Amino acid sequence: MNKNRVNAFCLSLVLLCSTGISVASMQSASSLSEPVSQAEGEVASVSAGEAISINNASAEQLAAAMNGVGIKKAESIVSYREKYGPFSAVEQLKEVPGIGNALVERNLARLKL
Repeated sequence: MNKNRVNAFCLSLVLLCSTGISVASMQSASSLSEPVSQAEGEVASVSAGEAISINNASAEQLAAAMNGVGIKKAESIVSYREKYGPFSAVEQLKEVPGIGNALVERNLARLKL
């Protein structure tokens, strides 16, 4: 596989993941000769346009749904929630260490209580 096809494929994956489309659904649309497999135990992603609950989601679900949030930041959100109780507003995420205003603003449409 040439470098341009690899780069295009990687970009497609990033774009699809950020919109909530799973790798499995992309497999049928892929024109690459190598198969794309879904990772074992993969958490179901949030469908496009559907918001995820910051009060109920697991760290894995938060990391998958939120732009700019990996598993460590998602675990911080869950830890904060377990320590202080459920969030009363999405903007309260700013109180979680490592979660800033820009990150919350970027993800407002993806989150709900």
